[in-house]
Amino acid sequence: MDLVAVLGGLGVGLIVGLTGVGGGSLMTPLLIGVFKLNPAVAIGTDLWFAAITKSGGSLAHWRMGHVDKQILLRLLTGSVPAAIATIVLMHFTGITKGWASTLTFSLGIALLLTAVTVAYRKVWLQVGLKLEKWLPETVKPTLTVAAGALLGVLVSLSSIGAGAIGATLILLLYPRVPTQRLVGTDIAHAVPLTLVAGIGHASLGHVEWGLLASLLVGSLPGIWFGAKLTRALPDKLVRALLCVSLVTAGLKVIN
Repeated sequence: MDLVAVLGGLGVGLIVGLTGVGGGSLMTPLLIGVFKLNPAVAIGTDLWFAAITKSGGSLAHWRMGHVDKQILLRLLTGSVPAAIATIVLMHFTGITKGWASTLTFSLGIALLLTAVTVAYRKVWLQVGLKLEKWLPETVKPTLTVAAGALLGVLVSLSSIGAGAIGATLILLLYPRVPTQRLVGTDIAHAVPLTLVAGIGHASLGHVEWGLLASLLVGSLPGIWFGAKLTRALPDKLVRALLCVSLVTAGLKVIN
């Protein structure tokens, strides 16, 4: 059991418990920067980390009725085929230098996008309410499938996007969905998407299983403790620190 990995998982788990986001967007840079994994292996390992850590939350939201099945089905209709297609393309072409650059660049962009979505989550609600006047209900199913496809590609390439970015896209298209259903639907979508992408990366040999186990040992109790600490720390402070971390990591990866 790697003590550094356990402590790293604990730290990420605490942040996820405090903010509800930041799992993949902090774990992948941690795997690359601290554990010196190449981007492809870091992404594959993080996809399994996300699928396992979010499965408990997904089950809880299902039991409480916090999952919008219609929105979920539309997202999965786009995301799962897109994720499979991306992995299949990797299989046929192999992980060349071009793919390695694409993975690294996608990771950096996803980190920066996550920082923006976390920093301006209230703004996205206002934008969604304004878009509602211009978007007829008949168009929303197609746009939701398209949003799912975008997430499928982004998550497969970077392991990031199923959380904060996914929630933002749902918010833009369905601004009147209650917060509990927004969060529940987003998590319920993230689990099968990250699992499918994770299986694909595992088939390419992109998962460090021993390290994953150590990370989970720390992260699972970390999430629980983080959730308990939410009342003690100001939400704005925690999110500000998270945004700074995401921007710093994103710029470092791109450069």
